[in-house]
Amino acid sequence: MKACLEPKHFLHDPTHLVHTALSSLPLLNPSLLLDSANKTIYLRPLPASPATVSLLSGGGSGHEPSFSSFVGQGLLTAAVAGTIFASPSAAQVRHALLHRVPREKGVLVVVMNYTGDVLNFGMGVEKARALGLQVEMVVVGDDVGVGRGQGGKVGRRGIAGTCLVLKIAAAAAEKGGSLEEVRRVAETVAANLVSIGASLAHVHVPGREKGEGDEDGVAEGEVEVGMGIHNEPGSERKTADLVALVQTMLKHLLDQSDEDRAFLNISGEDETVLLVNNLGGVSVLEMSGIVAVVLGQLEGDWNIKPVRILAGTFMTSLNGMGFSISLLKIADLGLGGLGLSMLELLDAPAEALGWSAPVSTSTWKRREETGKEEQITMTEEAKPSNLQLDSEFAKRILNAGLQRLIKAEPEVTRYDTVVGDGDCGTGLKRGAEAIATLLENKQVPGDAAIFLDRITQEVESHMDGTSGALYAIFLNALAYGLRTQSSSSPIPVTIQTWSKALQSSLESLSKYTPAKPGDRTLMDALHPFIETLSKTSDIKSAAESAAEGAQKTKGMRAKLGRTVYVGGEGWQEVPDPGAYGLSEFLLGLSEAF
Repeated sequence: MKACLEPKHFLHDPTHLVHTALSSLPLLNPSLLLDSANKTIYLRPLPASPATVSLLSGGGSGHEPSFSSFVGQGLLTAAVAGTIFASPSAAQVRHALLHRVPREKGVLVVVMNYTGDVLNFGMGVEKARALGLQVEMVVVGDDVGVGRGQGGKVGRRGIAGTCLVLKIAAAAAEKGGSLEEVRRVAETVAANLVSIGASLAHVHVPGREKGEGDEDGVAEGEVEVGMGIHNEPGSERKTADLVALVQTMLKHLLDQSDEDRAFLNISGEDETVLLVNNLGGVSVLEMSGIVAVVLGQLEGDWNIKPVRILAGTFMTSLNGMGFSISLLKIADLGLGGLGLSMLELLDAPAEALGWSAPVSTSTWKRREETGKEEQITMTEEAKPSNLQLDSEFAKRILNAGLQRLIKAEPEVTRYDTVVGDGDCGTGLKRGAEAIATLLENKQVPGDAAIFLDRITQEVESHMDGTSGALYAIFLNALAYGLRTQSSSSPIPVTIQTWSKALQSSLESLSKYTPAKPGDRTLMDALHPFIETLSKTSDIKSAAESAAEGAQKTKGMRAKLGRTVYVGGEGWQEVPDPGAYGLSEFLLGLSEAF
């Protein structure tokens, strides 16, 4: 019977996947070369460059950009890759040490604290030493997710904080540090580093059967705190929102009363570096939100204000739906003659594909400058039209239309879920609620054009997307249409005045969109409303024409908008959501007229 493989991959063969991924790196960075047989990425030799200590790292694949994409000037000299989540062999490591890195000033090997990595890299190091090479090895264990009791003799696992060790040690080598100095830098950084991760799910490894190696999947609504980067279990599973989750993670990192996890004492007096790392499957938008929550709690609850903040994808667990937090306590590196600090080495440039920390030291120093954000007051003088309206009457009929539109939001959303991306109803509701709040809290001006200006400002501020832009253009043009009919002395605004302004506004809107009746857009409701109003001066008849036009969009194939390229079934049975929403608003107006 054929094995059932997880379908959600483009490349299912794990061996082919690793080789293909590695082969892409020299194409993206011409300073790199690939030893395909030994799955080693290394720097192209530059004979004219001064000799420096070489840095070698690596581990199982699936943690990209670690480690292969960290090879580059100012970072790793070479990286050795294993298969997915498995250490490279001792033979691969030995070959890299003997043939793929410059050895004149020695080689520092940095690996994470996993048994396979420590043993295989260790065997390679000992073989190189036996042949007379100067090689040192540093093992990084920064994870506090598993405490002293559970970790036992194995100690802490290595996770994303390792990237900080690599960057700072590599910069020390680039600046001319000796092998002993670079080793000491790596050990000092590792000793002042704590990290913890959390994930919403275990990951699936390409090529494996469903469920294979995925013990005890994380239940819906749960998060695993302290999960490792190879699907290893963490310390606990809990139901928590992001705020509570970050509270737990920071407590594990910083609480000195937790004897099982108090690996490093960090106080508000210490300078720190914060690294928030994406485990591979969290969107960039969501990661930015996570960073804001982490920073807010660090400063608010722990009085810790990091002097450097790094966020992004540094060490993944394939497409893991989680993130990790690392804190580095700035300490003296004892470099003496080099006179370099951790921060200077962290900020030093690196030409490596996976190092995404482009902010310079001088830019970071600007963060220390005091001063408040300049407040800008927008003063836009509105020109009156002298077209007077009954404020209370206008408020009453407008509110009626707004409330009917707000009530219709679930139906609009349902229709837009079928034919679009589901946001039309909430966008219309958001705009309607903003205008309703304006009418409730502010005095309605008696000038029709100024009244319309106020409404337009609410639409511009609270309605986004295509609908928001169309309505804003239309309403601005409508205000202009009123002002073209302005009088030298106050006169009442009439249906005929509104009708004429609406016709000119429709003409202005046509400059920005080619939509016409029959294209399945809001124009299928707007156009018949304006046309009927101009002919009859009867708002009820005009609103009924808009509703009829909206209903006619059922079964109408779209020619514009997202509906054009949204597939699926059911669009024949629902009206265009934008046209329907507008018709509901207009019907509400007419009922209160």
